Amino acid sequence: MALELEEAFGAAGEFGGGQRRLTAFLVLLQVYVACQSMLIVLVGAAPDYHVDQEEIPVSRAELAKHIHFANNFTSIVTEWYLIEQEAYKVGLASSLFFAGLLIGNITFGPLSDKLGRKPVYISGLFFDVIFGYVTALAPNYDIFAVSRFFVGIVNGGMALVSFVLTQEYVGKSFWSFTGSLTNLTFAVGIAVYALLGYYVREWRYLALVSNTPGVIFFLLSFMLPESPRWLYSQGKTAEAEHVLQYIALGNGKEQLNLKLKPSAGTLRKDESAPGILNLVKHPVLRWRTVILMYIWYVCSFVYYGLTLNAGELRGNLYLNVALYGLVEVPAFPLCMFFIEKSWSGRRRTMTSFLVFAGFACIFTLFLPTSAGLFFSPTLLALCGKMMVSAAFNIVYIYTSELYPTVLRNAGLGVCSMSCRFGGILAPFVPSMKSLGPFVPFVVFGISGLSAGFLTLLLPETLNKPIAESIEDLQTPKYQVLKNKKGNQLEENT
Repeated sequence: MALELEEAFGAAGEFGGGQRRLTAFLVLLQVYVACQSMLIVLVGAAPDYHVDQEEIPVSRAELAKHIHFANNFTSIVTEWYLIEQEAYKVGLASSLFFAGLLIGNITFGPLSDKLGRKPVYISGLFFDVIFGYVTALAPNYDIFAVSRFFVGIVNGGMALVSFVLTQEYVGKSFWSFTGSLTNLTFAVGIAVYALLGYYVREWRYLALVSNTPGVIFFLLSFMLPESPRWLYSQGKTAEAEHVLQYIALGNGKEQLNLKLKPSAGTLRKDESAPGILNLVKHPVLRWRTVILMYIWYVCSFVYYGLTLNAGELRGNLYLNVALYGLVEVPAFPLCMFFIEKSWSGRRRTMTSFLVFAGFACIFTLFLPTSAGLFFSPTLLALCGKMMVSAAFNIVYIYTSELYPTVLRNAGLGVCSMSCRFGGILAPFVPSMKSLGPFVPFVVFGISGLSAGFLTLLLPETLNKPIAESIEDLQTPKYQVLKNKKGNQLEENT
């Protein structure tokens, strides 16, 4: 008897031992991704220094004679004297990395939808490692900065594809768990990077040590199978059955007689594969994409904005970096609990977290800066950051479920692109303090509230089928944002 894809996952084991090993490998990869993403925080840190004359020398040779850095660590600042007029170059290298992330998010998604998850993921990881070593061995600032740009492209694209691959190895009912675990590991990876930096104070050695695990992940990645969902969506039913058999054997099941029904979205030879333009052409996907892009933008905008406005943490540099990661950890069990409950689900939970983050920002208006620790604006802003971190986690899972398999990476790529714009704009908001000390918090609060309420226009995906093809969206149970009757029909299915 031919089975639907979700039924085949159930027969093979939705999250057995074989899938746990596959997902654990890709989840641990997030530690490497986090180290690459946070590299500039320690590698570009500026230690205390003083110049033993009143005027700072213009030439680098003269500056080297008169500047004295503290000897607690080295960085690109100490090696290339990026201080005073040259200090902007540290921020520029960081901006180039995020610009690379934007390009990687928008290009790798459609590529993996057309060429397959595994080859695009492995290629991205390979070049991530190569450019990572170029960063560590860069002879001058220019090569360092350019290498960070290319690291951003391949790191962002590879991380996006690996996230989708993690989701597509397991049954749909475990997507929230694997998605949350992936984002949780990224937060822990920030703390791991801080620990590495504490013991490895030479910036080049730190860059080398942080990049070397990528070699191990690259070599082991050849053992990963292709996504069965992608194979099925491309009409490669026999290959999808083979991967599901492989998963079943890894789960300790005997040889199964799995036979999949032909995919409704299988392409004819004279048809081209769905591309990114389908996100605009299809009315359901068009409105869905517009709303999701705004939500992703706000999540990034508020997240980085609260990080900048929560108050500068003084004291140990490495402890501060670790805390910026660990403050997110409580958000993940919270969102995992609520998104699996029928009375909350994905949509209501994400709305609640975004609205809570918005109100947390606005309520800072009513707290005096001299208040005690438990009533300070800083603590309230950090609570808001924890809530928006939870929303950020959910939006990855939610977006994966809202797009059909043939366009899942393209949809995630476009949304991730808008997310990067939020990260780029957030640092400029603190300058609005000139209009009033709490104006930035009002901007973040209104953004969070608006994104939270817009989320209510999206459909709930908890315990609903996943669309494998664009044709699936034509059936009534997938119709959303089309008309009031369609929305009521979906709520009743």
